[in-house]
Amino acid sequence: MGSLAWEVIGVIDTEGDRAEWTFPAEPGAVRSARTAVRDQLCGWDLDSVADVTALLVSELVTNSLRHATGPIGVRLVRPGGLADTLLVEVSDPLPDPPHERAARPEDESGRGLQLVAGSSRRWGTRPDDTGKIVWFELAVPG
Repeated sequence: MGSLAWEVIGVIDTEGDRAEWTFPAEPGAVRSARTAVRDQLCGWDLDSVADVTALLVSELVTNSLRHATGPIGVRLVRPGGLADTLLVEVSDPLPDPPHERAARPEDESGRGLQLVAGSSRRWGTRPDDTGKIVWFELAVPG
């Protein structure tokens, strides 16, 4: 497992079939979340999905930084039993769900949710007690 050299408000759990972190709403959160996710997935021997998961988490954490204030949560749920799906959740305190938009070729942003939609098995949003959760599922090769 990698070191906790990146900035994190709290490591909720990294044992068992779940890993959860809370990151500050600061620009360094994107890199910290990406590193935490990649390290955890490699520790679970899920290297085959580590890069795409880290990329998609980066996009969602970036969205949270742009549109919300307050801490950003990241949660991974490892596939187990007959499940072949990795569940990834990114939460923030803004209750408004994100909207997928069609970015024009000259736009410098606006492609994050398109990447999530195009790279994941399924994705969506749901409210929680303190804001919202944006989640996606990735197929994990057997």
